[in-house]
Amino acid sequence: MARNETNKTAASPLRVAAISVTLTLLLAGGGAYFLGYLGPRDGHNPEPAAETATGGGERKIAYWRAPMNPTEIYDKPGKSAMGMDLVPVYEDEVGSTNAGGEAERKIAYWRAPMNPTEIYDKPGKSAMGMDLVPVYEDELVGGVAVSVDPVTQQNMGIRTALAKQEPLVFTIRTYGHITSDETRTTQINTKTNGWIEKLYIDFTGKFVDEGEPLYEIYSPELLAAQEEYLVAYQNMQRLTGRDNQGLLASARRRLQNFDIAPGEIDVIEKSGKVRKTLLVRSPFSGFVIQRNIEEGGYVKAGTMLFRISDLSRIWVEAHIYEYEFSWVAEGQAAEMTLPYQPGKVFSGRVSYVYPYLQPKTRDVVVRLEFENPDLALKPDMYVDVRIKSSSGRQGLVIPSEAVIRSGARNVVFVTRPSNKFTPRDVTLGLPVDGGKIQILTGLAAGETVVTSGQFLLDSESKLKEAVQKMLEAKREKIQEAEEIEEDFFEDMEEEDDFFRDLEEE
Repeated sequence: MARNETNKTAASPLRVAAISVTLTLLLAGGGAYFLGYLGPRDGHNPEPAAETATGGGERKIAYWRAPMNPTEIYDKPGKSAMGMDLVPVYEDEVGSTNAGGEAERKIAYWRAPMNPTEIYDKPGKSAMGMDLVPVYEDELVGGVAVSVDPVTQQNMGIRTALAKQEPLVFTIRTYGHITSDETRTTQINTKTNGWIEKLYIDFTGKFVDEGEPLYEIYSPELLAAQEEYLVAYQNMQRLTGRDNQGLLASARRRLQNFDIAPGEIDVIEKSGKVRKTLLVRSPFSGFVIQRNIEEGGYVKAGTMLFRISDLSRIWVEAHIYEYEFSWVAEGQAAEMTLPYQPGKVFSGRVSYVYPYLQPKTRDVVVRLEFENPDLALKPDMYVDVRIKSSSGRQGLVIPSEAVIRSGARNVVFVTRPSNKFTPRDVTLGLPVDGGKIQILTGLAAGETVVTSGQFLLDSESKLKEAVQKMLEAKREKIQEAEEIEEDFFEDMEEEDDFFRDLEEE
């Protein structure tokens, strides 16, 4: 019994020591694992990855970034702001803007020396007979190329389209308002002073036929002209002679100059009496669009009494912008629709393009002509106009949605081999039908551009470009430091030579 108690007492210090060593090892191993000194040697352990990447001499690490934030960049391995291991980014993943160390330069397209918008896909002669000039891809690059694997492309919804040479057809869509045809509009003016005894056109908008009565006027001048005519007519009846015939014709012309119809003059001849009022008839068929007299009112010579317009054909004044001016010419077909008659299309033509701009709206007015047999088109109506125009030439076009417009530049992404996408600066021309736009410079026919998902590519390209600029600045600083160090040692060597010369002396 005493022996057992003695053994237990001796074993207790050994057991305590063993437990202490075990706990110490566990704590040291956990701390080392937490600090990154232990663990699996894969991409999650930054230092071994760095050794693997640099030791093999195949892939070089450009920088380190946080796993959850690609903009959080470091120049050496460690922990991110969230406490996660940094991930290495290799130089072949970043790419380089320096094309000097790569293969020979690739030609994107050929252009005329005197006209950069004259583009060809192979060498030859320009329209002026000059040798075409090559345009290289590195001259057109507007950023850093981006590599995207096919699976990611599908997830991003990337779609592409070809740049093609097509006829430049442009449909101008604008607004306009209907006006009366000025060539079918007339004014009725009085040529003598007088009083309106009777008015036959009692409201504006009434339709009158040619020869229909307008008003009866009393005028002392007309009375005198009637008496003169009757005297000449009676003298002609009593004595037939050449002089009397001339006086009668002169008196008749005077009444006609006062807009008295020949029928009214014949009535005066038959009655042989002077009429107090004379009837004025309409010389034109149309609608009364303006009336400036009332029955019983006094009018002076030269006063406009009526304005009559034939609305069987009307004008439309459409407004276009300055950049659309070159697309419009007289004789082009035009279509018009009315908001209150959806689906009904009226066909007409461009009759005139005004040679000046409107000072307030800064646009150009184009006059269109439309037939209006059923009088459905009325003056001052607002209408929607489409003018389909063609310049008669071809141009390079791409879908308009492919262009990223930042305000300062216009960029498209061009597909390259090995699942790469390169940004290009392009010069835009005029928009054409089918949701497309003309490209003046920056692309060649047959190249493929990205039409969907290009904004994601643009953000990735800008991020890589920013990283490259940061790395280039860091390399420049390192190079400057190395140059300073080399200069320092060169100066030290010169001083050693100086003291050595002194010792020899």
